[in-house]
Amino acid sequence: MNVDIAKRLQGTTEYFFAQKMEELSWLREQGVDVINLGIGNPDLPPPAPMQHELTAAAAQPNVHGYQASRGNRILVDSIARWYKQHFGVDLNTPSEVLPLMGSKEGILHLSMALLGDGDVVLVPNPGYPVYAIAARLAGAQIVEYDMTDEQGFCPNLKALDPNLLKRVKVIWVNYPHMPTGAVGSVELFRELVAFASEHSIVICSDNAYSFILNPNPISILSVEGAKEVAVELNSLSKSYNMAGWRVGMLVGNPQIIGLVERFRSNMESGMPLPVQLAAAAALGMGNEWFVSLNQQYKERKQLAIRLARELDCEVVASHAGLFVWCRIPPYVADSDSFSAEILRQTGIFLAPGSVFGSNGERFLRISLCAPVETFASAIRRSWAFEIIR
Repeated sequence: MNVDIAKRLQGTTEYFFAQKMEELSWLREQGVDVINLGIGNPDLPPPAPMQHELTAAAAQPNVHGYQASRGNRILVDSIARWYKQHFGVDLNTPSEVLPLMGSKEGILHLSMALLGDGDVVLVPNPGYPVYAIAARLAGAQIVEYDMTDEQGFCPNLKALDPNLLKRVKVIWVNYPHMPTGAVGSVELFRELVAFASEHSIVICSDNAYSFILNPNPISILSVEGAKEVAVELNSLSKSYNMAGWRVGMLVGNPQIIGLVERFRSNMESGMPLPVQLAAAAALGMGNEWFVSLNQQYKERKQLAIRLARELDCEVVASHAGLFVWCRIPPYVADSDSFSAEILRQTGIFLAPGSVFGSNGERFLRISLCAPVETFASAIRRSWAFEIIR
């Protein structure tokens, strides 16, 4: 039977990294010893209190039913305390806090709740591809704003067409930035809030890499007036090694959160209660958790930088997050072919920067989600790599 594709899916292919995982699995089946340094999938365990709480909660007889889509009060209050402790942001509960099944869910639900035909969305280039994908699924028009090394991977808001801004409804911002690792600043966030207020634009801030190799975590909501125009996504996936548990949050403007909740309450039946209680336990960890976590990532990052240099890549000013962003050699044609050749010769997968937009074309992204022994092995393999000039 031939089934016509829905209009909203036209032009949208399967997610790049989902396809790549299948390819890497196939290579392993063929006997290739693949080293995957292309995907930000934390390999370290979650906090022990989270695991203990999950086990204890799951053993209770009355925790296995449907849950409120607004989230359990214990988790909601934990998120509010966490934002106050780490960002100095006061959140009214529950109107300004909405637990999510991962922040990726929030990107889609925000898009479906806010966007429609004729709306324009500003997305960073390079940037997380899901911002554009979700906007496209919602029927909106996508306009990219440039993020370049020369401007510190910050948006040049003054360069945007004033006529276009009349139609813009949402701007996506992401600091610490993925894939480049650039960090935000109070000055940048003030500029963004003023820009959004002037043009009646909603800021959707993605803060998922808040605490990874980032000594000064900042929330855009700490800026005066931000709650009038902004919401922020955050996640336990990277900060607490809980990617598979799918726990995130949306905080900020209560009207926008209410619209998202109106949409998602029709699509799901709440996060499992044991997972919510476990997430609350994780959020209760002190700064010592991040100190220990970042010490491990710091060691890995040093090896990732060495690997990049062995491949004759130039590491862009080292910043925050789970990745090393590096410029490919000038004599290499493009990041796709360079990544493919590295994989063919060495069995190492590094993400081509083109996945994240045209401004990523001359870059590779190296993930820190592998043990130091794996990085050491990758470095040894890189010695035999022959760059095709």
